[in-house]
Amino acid sequence: MRFMVDADFPPEPFNQMVRDGTVDAAVQKALADIMPEAVYFRERQGMRGCTMIVNMADTSEMPKVAEPFFLMFNAMVNFEPVMTPED
Repeated sequence: MRFMVDADFPPEPFNQMVRDGTVDAAVQKALADIMPEAVYFRERQGMRGCTMIVNMADTSEMPKVAEPFFLMFNAMVNFEPVMTPED
């Protein structure tokens, strides 16, 4: 089951992580655990964020996807089911 996952990062703690140089490692760790099909970094309503396409076998995997963003970045995370034309 494919989902579009939006994560919106409030300015803090993300800004501090950019300043101290730890943001890249934190993002890479989160993405390595999630293994999205695609990820796009963006701005929305003045906040940094990302949109990912994530394939999950079951909705019970949602916490695994969301928790790194909740814990590391204090992010708001939304899931939306999506499909390709082939689906």
